[in-house]
Amino acid sequence: MQVHYGLENIQIEKPVVTIGSFDGVHLGHVQVIEGLKRSARRLEGRSVIISFDPHPREVLYPLEKRPGILTTLEEKIQILDSLGVDHLIILRFTETLAGLSYADFVKLLVDKLNIKGLIVGYDHRFGKDREGSFVNLQVLAERYHFYLEQEQVYETKQVSISSTKIRTALELGDIKLVKNYLGYDYPLSGKVVHGDKIGREIGFPTANLKINDERKLLPVSGVYAVDILIGSGKYYGMLNIGTRPTVSTSGVIRLEVNIFDFNRDIYGEDIRVNLLSRIRGERKFENIAELTTQLHEDRKSVLALLKK
Repeated sequence: MQVHYGLENIQIEKPVVTIGSFDGVHLGHVQVIEGLKRSARRLEGRSVIISFDPHPREVLYPLEKRPGILTTLEEKIQILDSLGVDHLIILRFTETLAGLSYADFVKLLVDKLNIKGLIVGYDHRFGKDREGSFVNLQVLAERYHFYLEQEQVYETKQVSISSTKIRTALELGDIKLVKNYLGYDYPLSGKVVHGDKIGREIGFPTANLKINDERKLLPVSGVYAVDILIGSGKYYGMLNIGTRPTVSTSGVIRLEVNIFDFNRDIYGEDIRVNLLSRIRGERKFENIAELTTQLHEDRKSVLALLKK
């Protein structure tokens, strides 16, 4: 997959385009992408996704609490590449771009890319005041002579999928539902940094993870069963997300992963942690001994889950 930043100086043969944030690249998005690829093959063109960074809500509603992105730009690129998309165009989302009407934005795509097709998701709208509906786009498709198609809504167990529903499931710690909506395990990617090494002192050494993008949405605090990707190796372990109330009063949320059967210095390395299941919520223990006893129980719970 070729990645482009902006619309200038791009040469794509018969581009067939879809537009959206694609945050999370969930199963609803995948259905649109598969439709995009089918249409590109039928029109003998190339599949093109146009996405945005930062997330549009960060620009449109600057005073609102940040929504928390489900995929960093790097993660989004990796997922879209794995889905077999030909081209990804990243547009910087600004107030100027937000102010474009849907008609002006489509004309921009016609002028810059000479699009041959436009695929939109079910009830997807874009442009100023979200006036770019499928009905309105039909007029532009006829005017500029490009193919237009609308994908149907994707449902699982009669429930439509959205990024908002995935965020809610993460905030509730419902990791199984998150995976059902995404189609893959929710990832947390970052660099291993030095911590206070309390875990090592009690027999549970941890890799402290500094997330690559502070906008990344973290699930609710607690202990999670995870798998960990380090280079080409895959390992298993348990991840604690929280303020560590037993050993700290700072209130700062930390991510600490205990990697099973692993004893290598990985400070400074980038790793990826995939959430498999939530084991329990965060608790404050009376002392370190009580915490250590619980960590042994957590490890047993994680190993039992992995055996399944």
